[in-house]
Amino acid sequence: MNELARSLVPQNVLLRKSEIYSILDEICQDLELTTAQMQAAKASYEAVADWLSSSDNPVLQHIDVYPHGSAGLGTSVKPLGREDFDVDVICLVFRFASVRPPAELKKIVGDRLRENARYAAMLEEKKRCWRLNYAREFHLDVSPTIVNASCNNGGELVPDKSLSEFKPTNPKGYRALFEKRALMRPRLKVQKAIASDRQANIEPFPVHMRVKGILRRTVQLLKRHRDIYFFDIEADIAPISIVITTLAAQAYECCVNTFTFDSELDVVIATIRMMPHFIDRPFGNGQRMYVVANETTIGENFAERWNKEPARATAFYAWHAKALADFENLAELEGLDRITKKLGDSYGKTVVARVMDARTEQISGARAAQKLFVAPMIGLTLTNSAAATAVPKNTYFGD
Repeated sequence: MNELARSLVPQNVLLRKSEIYSILDEICQDLELTTAQMQAAKASYEAVADWLSSSDNPVLQHIDVYPHGSAGLGTSVKPLGREDFDVDVICLVFRFASVRPPAELKKIVGDRLRENARYAAMLEEKKRCWRLNYAREFHLDVSPTIVNASCNNGGELVPDKSLSEFKPTNPKGYRALFEKRALMRPRLKVQKAIASDRQANIEPFPVHMRVKGILRRTVQLLKRHRDIYFFDIEADIAPISIVITTLAAQAYECCVNTFTFDSELDVVIATIRMMPHFIDRPFGNGQRMYVVANETTIGENFAERWNKEPARATAFYAWHAKALADFENLAELEGLDRITKKLGDSYGKTVVARVMDARTEQISGARAAQKLFVAPMIGLTLTNSAAATAVPKNTYFGD
């Protein structure tokens, strides 16, 4: 779209897109863990970290315990169809060499957890981690890792699922790169205001700001859309969160560095549209491979299973096409009822109804109190200013 065409976008369309993104942001807030859930997860994480770090085993007297995955990135969403949610934790063990068996490392961490009667009762062994099940609340997955001396970026090595070898990973490097991208702000034509030798380092449990930015919101929206899309599909072929997060982060950076947008919603749509461009297709073993690489270390392919199970790649492209179409269609819809129905289909009718009811009550109260305004370069706001105009009636949805 050329600059002249952009300049002719009607103000009501810009306001509608901006308001739709605001609704999406509130849906993400509703899908996030509650304050009570976050506090419970934080307390449990800290207790487990303290227990591991206070071991008398020399191997565990120099460790680094920190959260990773969605909890570390700030992209968690409530799971669909079950009550418990995931908290992923890394236990980086410095006093364990890669020449020793990975199974030995995993056993050392598991044995320490079993020494605690409470943890022993809730402990479950998984292929490459230890899971602590907090009944009907959450489960905490503890993955042991060691230093990857071959990685110049602070990478680590994690036991593979068979515990036969160590594989490269870099949760800290990944998080740092993701956070750097999340801080990037797109150019918008319509801006919205929005003891002794014992060395155990335990990072604080992350508490993210309520306003998380467009990248985190895009990841959360895509993860929820995926959960709805694959809910009735029995086969375990849904794209894993790390693939979605990685592609969205790379696409977001590209879009922010390349384009100027009319609204936040346009940023989300452009990011989703660009995601497949960051799936590499090199030749290997006589055939084209799928690679979604961890950019922060060498040798980790988040799409590795796609090459052994082609149905996973097919499922990703089918879901991605549906997600893109849904977002593009949402941007064109007029009428609050139609928008609400579309959002309900994509994110869950109960969640959307709860958000829309709360929103209607807030907006109605603000309008009645004459505290709802439209300000240049901001859009809808509850803050009055010299340039702001009071909003007498809602018309930007085409009603």
